[in-house]
Amino acid sequence: MAVLARRIGGGRRRLLSDINVVPYIDVMLVLVVILMVSAPFVNPSLVELPSVGKSTRAPDSPLEVIVKADGSLLLRDRSPDAANAGTAMPVELDQLIAAVKARQRTRPDTPVVVSGDKKVRYESITRVLDQLYRNNVRRVGLMVKPAE
Repeated sequence: MAVLARRIGGGRRRLLSDINVVPYIDVMLVLVVILMVSAPFVNPSLVELPSVGKSTRAPDSPLEVIVKADGSLLLRDRSPDAANAGTAMPVELDQLIAAVKARQRTRPDTPVVVSGDKKVRYESITRVLDQLYRNNVRRVGLMVKPAE
């Protein structure tokens, strides 16, 4: 840091102080070049997802909760004795919980399978799973497409 004293006007002195930032800029540019050269050699961490080909057989007559890409829910009862077996009915989250709990009161071993569209946000599926868990719904799983 250079401190200079100059006479201003009628004899008063004022101190001037300057910081030379050129060396700092030079160091930063060298660090940027080092980072750019070394970046291709860094391997990003890869996540190995579980294989679906090893999954077990799907349950026989589950309640299927379908989460569509826009976040809306459908409920499909796959039991053969259901009045509208195989038909997906649009429901809200609270209606879904009530329907699942009513079904599990009559048949406690009824599994609930949650399936989601490929384009659905992950948080929509976790919201449904969380509400099922908070309402003590047992035997909840995710539906997957088996590997070919």
